[in-house]
Amino acid sequence: MQMNGSLSKKTIFAMYLLAGLGCCLIVFAVVKVTQKYTRPEPVAQTKVETRYKNLAEVRTTADATLNTYGWVGSPTNGFVRLPIQQAMEITVAEGKNPAAARSNLIAKAEKFYFKPPPPPAAPNKYE
Repeated sequence: MQMNGSLSKKTIFAMYLLAGLGCCLIVFAVVKVTQKYTRPEPVAQTKVETRYKNLAEVRTTADATLNTYGWVGSPTNGFVRLPIQQAMEITVAEGKNPAAARSNLIAKAEKFYFKPPPPPAAPNKYE
C-alpha cells in the first residue's frame, strides 16, 4: 500500500475478485435452498399404479368412443356417433360439393339445437 491512501491495482483486482466470488456463492446458496424447499415429494408406488389405471381407462373409453357407433344425447334427436374412419370418409365425400355440404350442415344444426319460441305478437297487459 502506498502512503497517500490509494490502493494498488493488485489490491483492487483482488477485492473485485473476492466480491465476484462472494456473489457467485450467494447465488449458489440461494439456488440450493430453493431446490430443497420447492422439490415435490416422491410419488408413491400406489399413486403411480392408480395413475396408470386411470390412463388405461381413459384410453379405453376414448378408443370405444372413436371406433364404435352410438347416440349423441338421446335417440330421439336423430344424431348417431360414427366411427372416426367412416366420419372422415363422409367428410371427404361431402367436401367435393361444398355448397351442398354447407346446406346439409345448416339443416342438421337447426335440427340438433333448440330454437326458442317466437316472442308474442302483442305485449302482455301486465307489462
